[in-house]
Amino acid sequence: MSSPASAQRIVFIDVDGTILEHGSVIAPSTVTAIRTARANGHLVYLCTGRSAGDVHPDVLAIGFDGAITNGGAFATRGDEVLVSHPMPRADVERLADYFTSRGIEYFLQTDEHVYASAGIFAMMAEFARLRAERRAEDLRHLGLTNADADAPDDLLDAMMADATNRYLPLAQADLDAVAKAVFVSERSDGVDRAQRDLGDRFHVIPGSMPLPGGSNGEISLAGVTKGAAILEVLAHLGRSPEEAVGIGDSWNDVEMFEVCGDSVAMAGADPELQARTDRVTTGVLDDGVWNAFVELDLV
Repeated sequence: MSSPASAQRIVFIDVDGTILEHGSVIAPSTVTAIRTARANGHLVYLCTGRSAGDVHPDVLAIGFDGAITNGGAFATRGDEVLVSHPMPRADVERLADYFTSRGIEYFLQTDEHVYASAGIFAMMAEFARLRAERRAEDLRHLGLTNADADAPDDLLDAMMADATNRYLPLAQADLDAVAKAVFVSERSDGVDRAQRDLGDRFHVIPGSMPLPGGSNGEISLAGVTKGAAILEVLAHLGRSPEEAVGIGDSWNDVEMFEVCGDSVAMAGADPELQARTDRVTTGVLDDGVWNAFVELDLV
């Protein structure tokens, strides 16, 4: 759907693949776009699959009016909780049994922390190596010299050290506070199998980790989506969906696109996903967010 620009819009913007490229690189124009839109009187909310405690500090430093996290399980405005839909413990235990019985490594997310199964770090090593190489390319794309950018090996070491600090042992997770699960399967059909086996109770979608092989997915309770959370936030604020803008690049953004008056996909999004939106902007590091904000008269 599409609606004309109004005096004040409320923007819901994804993080990975929209604000951030490969986990840690932000185009300067993205920061300018968000801060300028807010200065112009528009509201800007993060809308991410990440837990609140796992959002990159550089993203938080941009400044936002609120945040939807964990793919729609939680939403906050300052210290005020607007949405809270953790999984019942029995559902968390069912997921854990499912992953364990099939030898699938996985994460459990609360709104504060992310917990990793025992074998996740070995699987992440190759992913981190590829991401380090791509991040070095991203920095060069932004015009940094070799002296400004770390070598891929240094980035790999830094990323693995960061992962060790960010992800806590699964045994420490409070199973009464889990909002979402993310799994990493060595099978290429891992997401399809999970959809078939768990779709009676859960919302299973493809994940966005660029793994060297296999597949990965995200699992929330059925009905817990970014779109559902946006409707709750809008109702709390007394705003209409026609005033909302949704910007993203992943399959967990589909419901956001469906409920917002204007929807924007990043150039790197799956073409099938792009076809579901009102417009497609340029890439993350090619001023994609800035260009979208310009088209929407936000800046």
